[in-house]
Parts: sequence; C-alpha cells; structure tokens
Amino acid sequence: MDKNNSSENQEQEEQVVNPWEVSAKGKIDYDKLIEKFGCQRLDQSIIDRVARLTGRPPHVFLRRAVFFAHRDFNEILDAYERGEKFYLYTGRGPSSEALHLGHLVPFMFTKYLQDAFKVPLVIQLTDDEKCMWKNLTVEESQRLARENAKDIIACGFDASKTFIFSDFDYVGGSFYKNMVKIAKCVTYNKVVGIFGFTGEDHIGKVSFPPVQAAPSFPSSFPHLFTGMDNLRCLIPCAIDQDPYFRMTRDVAPRLGYHKPALIESLFFPALQGETGKMSASDPNSAIYVTDSGKDIKNKINKYAFSGGQDSVENHRKYGANLEVDIPIKYLGFFLEDDAELEYIRTEYGAGRMLTGEVKKRLTEILTEMVERHRRARAAVTDEMVDAFMAVRPLPNMFR
Repeated sequence: MDKNNSSENQEQEEQVVNPWEVSAKGKIDYDKLIEKFGCQRLDQSIIDRVARLTGRPPHVFLRRAVFFAHRDFNEILDAYERGEKFYLYTGRGPSSEALHLGHLVPFMFTKYLQDAFKVPLVIQLTDDEKCMWKNLTVEESQRLARENAKDIIACGFDASKTFIFSDFDYVGGSFYKNMVKIAKCVTYNKVVGIFGFTGEDHIGKVSFPPVQAAPSFPSSFPHLFTGMDNLRCLIPCAIDQDPYFRMTRDVAPRLGYHKPALIESLFFPALQGETGKMSASDPNSAIYVTDSGKDIKNKINKYAFSGGQDSVENHRKYGANLEVDIPIKYLGFFLEDDAELEYIRTEYGAGRMLTGEVKKRLTEILTEMVERHRRARAAVTDEMVDAFMAVRPLPNMFR
C-alpha cells in the first residue's frame, strides 16, 4: 500500500498539471495526462468530419494535433449534423498587461471554430480569480481585464456573435443562481480531490470553481439564450483547465443540462525548451505580442533552444534533433504551409539546413504575425471594448 503511494507521489512530483501550475522533470507526457484526466485523443476521423461538416480545410492546430484531446466533441458534431446549434465558451485569466503567443493559441482556434460553425461565443475574463491567486487589487485586475479584452478582440471575433464579460462586472442574477446550484453539488472533499486545495488556501479559492463552471450552462446568459436550456456548449482550452470542467460535467446532469464538451490543446513551449508553460516572470521565456521585430529576432537567436549540433561539421554529419528543437516546434504552430514545414524538417533533420536558417524563417513568420496583431490591437478603441462587453441580445448569432 505504502509502496504504491510513494510511486504515485513520485509520478505526481515529476509532472504537475493543474490550472495554476504546469511543471515536469522533462517533457510533459500527454499520454499520461489523457489517462489521468480521462479524456480522449482527437483522431483523424474526427478531423475529417470537421472538414466535411464545415466545408473548409481543418485549422492548422487540428491538422498538427496542437488541439489533441477532447471530451464529447463527437456529440457536438452529431448535434450539429442534425441541425442543432451550440455555443462556444472560452476565457482568459487577466494576470498581465501583455499576452504572449501561447495565450493567443486558444483564441486563434476559437475564432476558427466561430467562423467555421457560425455559432455564438462567450468569453469569460476571470479578473476575480487573478485578484485571489496573484494578489492583485480588484482595480488592477479589472484594468488588466480590459487591456486583455483588446488583445482578444484583435484576434478578429465577430461582434454580432460574441459576448465578452468580466466576472466582477457580470456575475449576479441567473449566473449567480447557477453558481449556487453548482456549489451545492460539490463537496469540500471533492473539490480538494480535484484541485488539491490545502488548509492554507483562503476560502475564496475554494469557492471559485463554480464561477468558471457556470458559463457552461446557457441559462447563465439570459440575454442570449432564454428558453434554450437544451443548447450544448463547446469549450476550447488548454488541457490544464480540464479539472474545472471535470467538475462541471459531473454536476451538469444533476442540474438538467448537457455536459459541456471540450477540445483541448497542448501547452505552447517556452523558448528554453519543453518543460511546461512559459513563465510570465521571465520575459525571455516567450515572445510577447508587444515585442518589436528586433526583440523577436534577438529572443529567437539567443534563447530558442536548438536541436542542431555543436559545430557545422557535426551538424552536416548528424543533422538536427527535431524532437527537442524549439524553432521547429514553433513553426509547427504558425507555419501554415504543410509542404514547406515538411521540407524544413527533412533538410534540417538531415543536416543540409543549418539552425540559423530555421531561426531566420521563424523570425520572419513571427515578426509578421506579431506586427499584424499589433496593428489590429491599435485599432481597438475603448468604445469597441464596451460594445463587446455590453449585456445585449445577439439576434444574428446563429446566422
């Protein structure tokens, strides 16, 4: 008994994945994570089905298994095929002024889902969560939520189908009723088992999970979904958010709702290598959407972990180790052209292409992407933020 416990503890120490901490001794073992969380891998048949149902090529994040796991995504597709609607729900915890590329990944994918399926979207800004976990003041959390909203809007969401809300502003009424119903279904032991809270955690943390669960139920948004309690919800998110929705899926049938479906992504690796998420406290661990072209070039050349050999001679002889090479990983996220990516992988892996050439191509792609985002964000006014966050009906949300 004790022996099993110690091996289990050892395994847990080697890999920690929860909404507040992602760390591993080496690379994150996603197979182990899928097994532990109890979700499924997204297979090719589902990707083909998405392409068929939407009439457009699958997003690069689907083709390359950036979004790699799911819960009940097939049921969403079944319902859609029968002509039933669904809505999307995703979110952001506003803990910093600027977003890095890893923060953009779920929003880029959510925009694709909104466009492809022509469905409404609710985006939760958990300013209350960050106030409790990051020790920010209420006012600072609210300010950061609005700043982050500008970056989210800059991803190109459709204002006629999108409602962005901050918890401090929106929670109340029907939303709060659902929070209380959810809270009554989850024992203290259960929440400790799911989230690992300890006696040292303040009660705000223990009471927060229902806030993130409530948007999974359509009745939390009476201005959008009155009389649509049967509407399904699909949540695109990084896999570290899964514990919240395991809890939500557990209580949904008891409250008379569909279990929310999830489609979950890998973590975007830090420049220094794949040992989890990037650290907000280390600006050199990530490319930020506020970085200049010079910053991007410098970070990639100086900090991006290379799988190339230690000398040109050895590199030509042995080729690059693509498994650990960060520029190759980043190209896998952001280089749209499958043929070009395959060419770079082949040539670099064989030693015919040098690290410098791969980093140069990545710098071009990221500089263009960040510049495009910066222009889009500069065009987002306070009035636009107010418009997206206004509590209003969306009469064209399913058209």
